[in-house]
Amino acid sequence: MSNSPSLVFQLDQQLPDPDSRVLLSTFLLVVLVFVVWVLWRIAPRLKRQFNSRFVDVFLLTTSGLAAILVGQWALALWTDPTAPAPRVDVFSKLTAAGARIAITFGLLVAAYVGAGMSIRIIDRFVTQSRQITRHQGEVFARVAEVSIYLLSGLLLLGVWRVDVRAFLIGAGFLGIIIGLAANETLSALIAGFTLMFSRPFEIGDWIQVPIGENEAGEGIVTDITLFTTRIETFSGEYVILPNDEVSSNSITNYGRKGRLRLEVEVGIDYSTDPYRAMSVAEREMADVPDVLEVPRPRSVLTGFDESAVVLELRFWIDRPSSRRKWRAITEVIAAVQTAYDREGIKIPFPQREVSTRDETGGFRVVDGREQDGRLERRK
Repeated sequence: MSNSPSLVFQLDQQLPDPDSRVLLSTFLLVVLVFVVWVLWRIAPRLKRQFNSRFVDVFLLTTSGLAAILVGQWALALWTDPTAPAPRVDVFSKLTAAGARIAITFGLLVAAYVGAGMSIRIIDRFVTQSRQITRHQGEVFARVAEVSIYLLSGLLLLGVWRVDVRAFLIGAGFLGIIIGLAANETLSALIAGFTLMFSRPFEIGDWIQVPIGENEAGEGIVTDITLFTTRIETFSGEYVILPNDEVSSNSITNYGRKGRLRLEVEVGIDYSTDPYRAMSVAEREMADVPDVLEVPRPRSVLTGFDESAVVLELRFWIDRPSSRRKWRAITEVIAAVQTAYDREGIKIPFPQREVSTRDETGGFRVVDGREQDGRLERRK
């Protein structure tokens, strides 16, 4: 490494102007990216033969040394203040267009390789981390890929001596026009980022959100993009909702914690001992396979109905879905009804008591014959 600055010093003496130094610096960057890509490309083979941690340390150390070496060359290239000497144009045998084409090709290759490496690194990190979802990892990977290509584009503009100021001014006017023309699309995009970071639901969750005219639409989230959220309803329909509509409405996530509490109401006769009815219902709910043991099933008295005392049965299910929900409710209702019939606990039908009262002089009920006789006497 001690001879590296002297080599760069000799090249520096031969470079005629700063543009050539920019080209050489870009070339050094391309070489660094290529070396790092080769190292990480052979990493899986090395890990099959050696300890994975040792290979990771070796790769990180080698990549760091390569970066330091390239940085030292670039620093010596730009900071050597020696007096001018007779210079020989290194690129005298090459046309300026040919050199720029070569640098452009190298930058495109480096951008392609760097984008692929960033996607694989992010994918590996998402696989090992439990705090980032697969969808968020895909978004981060796309953002990193676009950022790498944008940086490469800016470098290419510098290589081809394009006036970046005019480009930025034009991009600003274009951004204003796009913002006015695609207001709804940009709103959905911003809402997509909001949903990604707030994470009110994930792919596979059972949610309730307004779908069209149905204010209580339910379904399973099948996909989340930056612009739309796709839901499969329980009737087999696939619904695509803009993210701005999803984020602007209330969302109920039934499977957020991996379990869901369900309630079923049943009426018992007023002559029945309520504590006995509650005990029988809790015992039967505990025997249902889909009902969780913890938290254990409970039953509470919630009020007086016209014909019965209202008893609410509360129980929990895990991995909630529409199928598991209705299956558990069906099994609980069937088990409680069978147990109440066996124990002689009556579930009353709606009924009303009709009674008469004594005559008080102001009100009297007469039958049809008596009324006909009165009419004949009046005639």
